[in-house]
Amino acid sequence: MNRNILQDKISIRQLEELKLVGFRVLCDGDQYINEIPKASLALQDRIMDIKQVISPDQQIGAFIVDATSETEDGYWVCVQVDKYEDIPEDMISLTVPPQKYAMITHEGSNHDIRNSYERLHEWIMKNNYSRALNKWHIERFLNYENKNQLKVQLFDTIL
Repeated sequence: MNRNILQDKISIRQLEELKLVGFRVLCDGDQYINEIPKASLALQDRIMDIKQVISPDQQIGAFIVDATSETEDGYWVCVQVDKYEDIPEDMISLTVPPQKYAMITHEGSNHDIRNSYERLHEWIMKNNYSRALNKWHIERFLNYENKNQLKVQLFDTIL
């Protein structure tokens, strides 16, 4: 693919604070590709239990690449809420502070998402940004019902 066309698909975005409610997935590294879709289905089935949901048709994944504590380890499968209200007992809340991101949209299989991340990371380096590996990274799932036909915005936190 022409590198200029590819770069046009990557943008810098500033996101405001995100209030998220959902499930935390914590497992061996090679199992996330199997466990995240299960948590996504569980969240979809329970969406009506969550109050103040902003976009019920979108799910948000959150993770820290270099987690420094056990409480930061894992992957959060959530929906964004306007405010926290009566969170179901078996769910968690997570507040992601305002941050700056490099963003690319991935369309295709969850197995190919790594390729989109590689392109994004190359672009970040080439454009003299630094990845903030100890901050929250976001995946906004616009279409997630078929893991072979995902549409997800990948937000990689930058400095």
